[in-house]
Amino acid sequence: MTERTVLQSIGQRHVLTVKPDASSYHAACAMTKAHCGSILIVDDAGAMLGILTERDLMTKIVAQRRDPEATPVSAIMTHNPHFIAPQTTVSDAVLIMKRHNFRHLPVVSSTSQLLGVFSIRDAMPRELAEAETMADEIDQEFTNVLS
Repeated sequence: MTERTVLQSIGQRHVLTVKPDASSYHAACAMTKAHCGSILIVDDAGAMLGILTERDLMTKIVAQRRDPEATPVSAIMTHNPHFIAPQTTVSDAVLIMKRHNFRHLPVVSSTSQLLGVFSIRDAMPRELAEAETMADEIDQEFTNVLS
């Protein structure tokens, strides 16, 4: 069976974006309405500047008792986030996410067009297992090199 790409796994979903001066509250409301765990921050030309996730809202707004209506997303977003190409396999994307402790990865075309966000929830169990196997193999190779 041919493995799916991240573009196949996310389908034709709308890309959720806000401008950097949008409030964290506005971003959280947009994410809630769209049932989405992240939102991309873009400039006026549509270029990606950053990403804001549920985790960012929890750790940088709620846990720090910051006012979400007064805190712009630019103050708490992850600047210049890692991103993946649409032809990246799901297991490769999951491996990247495991290595960097990400839950969301923007999918960007070779022409810098934002195509969506791959979430760990987009992976099927067999793809998660394949990524785990790949991670174990890489760890074993690294251990062998050090020995």
